[in-house]
Amino acid sequence: MREILTVSSRGQITLPAGMRKHLGITPGGAVIIEECEGELRLKPAAVLELEHYSDAQIAKWDRVDMLSTDERRRILERLQKD
Repeated sequence: MREILTVSSRGQITLPAGMRKHLGITPGGAVIIEECEGELRLKPAAVLELEHYSDAQIAKWDRVDMLSTDERRRILERLQKD
């Protein structure tokens, strides 16, 4: 699919509805634009929600996930057999 788009005085373009629909780009959606060898490439972007954790939460998880001496020894023995 190929289209000729006009760049507005503010540097904006409008993506044709058919292309947006075909690529699953919805209002408010994100796109990636990159320059590659003199061409502009535009593609849909995935936006993932990130959660932020405090240092205290991370430290608590580290304590809970610690291996006992016996667990660590058993795991090392299994790994050395392979």
